[in-house]
Amino acid sequence: MNQFSFQYPLAFGLIVLFVVCAKYCSERSRAIYFPHIESLMLRSGANKSSLLLWLKWIGIVGAITALASPVITKEYHDIHKNGRDIMLVIDASDSMRQGGFDPSDPYRNKFQVVKEVMNDFIDKRPDDRIGVVTFADVAFIASPLTFEKEFLKDIIAYQQLGIAGKRTAINDALVQTYGVLSKSKAKSKIVILLTDGQDNMSKIAYQDIKNIIEKSDVKLYTIGIGDQRDYNGRYLKDLAKAGKGEAFGAYNSDMLSQIYDEIDKLEPSKLNDKKIVQHTYLYTYPLFVAILALLLFVYLRNRRGV
Repeated sequence: MNQFSFQYPLAFGLIVLFVVCAKYCSERSRAIYFPHIESLMLRSGANKSSLLLWLKWIGIVGAITALASPVITKEYHDIHKNGRDIMLVIDASDSMRQGGFDPSDPYRNKFQVVKEVMNDFIDKRPDDRIGVVTFADVAFIASPLTFEKEFLKDIIAYQQLGIAGKRTAINDALVQTYGVLSKSKAKSKIVILLTDGQDNMSKIAYQDIKNIIEKSDVKLYTIGIGDQRDYNGRYLKDLAKAGKGEAFGAYNSDMLSQIYDEIDKLEPSKLNDKKIVQHTYLYTYPLFVAILALLLFVYLRNRRGV
């Protein structure tokens, strides 16, 4: 925001002094040290030139304006985004077809609810890069890490049940995910794994993926949804512990939304907001006008022999 002001506005009070002096002060015929100082005072004679009068007061007002120091102040915020890299790992196995997860609409299946909640989470993270890994029999990278949130939500909308098979390969999905984040240079990296089942299809052994997670600087949050008997809560807790994160459980859509909100609070985006004030001083312009006007004033007076 640009704002024009004067640093020393009280200097304009000198104009009143000049006006009063021009009216009441008697003019000296000659000055010893400043031979033309009397020319700055108003003459009451009939031969007074209106041009000289204008030049004199332009010079006086210009000089006082320069003394008041006009300045344009510009304020802006230098915001450095220091967001996180987040990978959302979605279970798209056949068990996600089950309904009843949303109390307000029992006909919606768990996968539909999860996609909606994920979209809400993405909208709350404008300063983060987010990617998606979808898994069932196999795991694949549905979207690389990106700041393009609308593109990301379109990708999520395209994900369908059965696109990767019917069973559950959690370990394989985590290997894909950690492979993506291993190339990330972000200071903070997060994985949010969501599943409603137990790993029954992975080619990667549990101990191998656990070692990968423990050696990584990526924080892992796990979410089991639906009936607790359907997913292995102990397994998800062990994974989260290895990833220095937390494990959650949600048996309906409201709890799932609350979990994503909690993760959003646990992992706030960092913004360094530094206020910068820039001053542009303009006193040289009225000073130049004042000097030019007074020089022209003195020149014309001498030329006319006033």
